Amino acid sequence: MPITHIVMFQVKQGLSAETVNDLCLRMLSLKDKCIHPVSQKPYIISSSGGIDNSPEGMQNGITHAFVVEFANEEDRAYYLEKDPAHLEFVGSLKDVIEKAQVVDFTNGVF
Repeated sequence: MPITHIVMFQVKQGLSAETVNDLCLRMLSLKDKCIHPVSQKPYIISSSGGIDNSPEGMQNGITHAFVVEFANEEDRAYYLEKDPAHLEFVGSLKDVIEKAQVVDFTNGVF
């Protein structure tokens, strides 16, 4: 069953627009950079995201959100634990991210 992986960031105060834009583009580029170890093809089904624009005021500091879809738990596990492109991206976040939150779900599973 497909898994939806939601990643939310609070970027650090004072970053340039160029730095924030680079962060967002690098996050979205994982869709093409993350290669399945067996098929040798990209395995992320879809990836979207951007800056928060909710008028509700319930962001609790979150400034950006991204939604990534995987075909199954195995692909998500590879992404989180072994994919070199993803691990490199995660390693680059300490200077730009104040807070990160992640929520995953399988549609219709309650």
